[in-house]
Parts: sequence; C-alpha cells; structure tokens
Amino acid sequence: MKAVAITLLGTLALGACAAPATRISTGLQRYGLDAQRADCVGTRLQGDLSLGQLQQLGRAAAAYKKDDPNPAALTVGDLVRVAGEIKDPAIALAVGKAAAGCNVLP
Repeated sequence: MKAVAITLLGTLALGACAAPATRISTGLQRYGLDAQRADCVGTRLQGDLSLGQLQQLGRAAAAYKKDDPNPAALTVGDLVRVAGEIKDPAIALAVGKAAAGCNVLP
C-alpha cells in the first residue's frame, strides 16, 4: 500500500467536516486500499488517537517524505517507522495495531 502517511496528512485538515475515520478511509481508498480495510484503519486510528495525535502523525509523515523524489511511494512500513519516531509512543502503538488488525501489513 502506497502513500498512507501523505494520505493521512491530507485527510486530517481541521476544516473538514467529516469524522477523522471517514477522512482517513477516503484518503486510503484514493490510494488503492479496499474500502473494508481503509474503514478499519480509519476507525481504529480515530478510536485510539486524539485529533492532536493524528495531526502529529500527519505532520511527521509529511516531513519524512518532504525531500523524497517520489513522495507517493510511502509504504505502511514507512508509516510505522515515522510513528515510531514521534515522542508519543501511543501513536506508534496505534498505527502498528491498526495495520496488523486490519491486515494492512508491509
């Protein structure tokens, strides 16, 4: 699965009216993840993380791929790695649990 983190960044804008789970799911589907697994990831992340934590993850993911010539090639493994670099261990745990629990493994 490609572009997970960039999708999260784009879907977590404060001005959006939809719930974070819906925005995450929609973004993941745009990058080719099937609706069932995308909904699963969105629901799990929304349930396990605060809006602030979701925003931290989005910002960290954007910074991770900022200078990459192919930023759309961010994998689930990259997202887990990015989450692990954030000082809040709950974010890494939630991303790993969502990936494993929704069968979206690298």
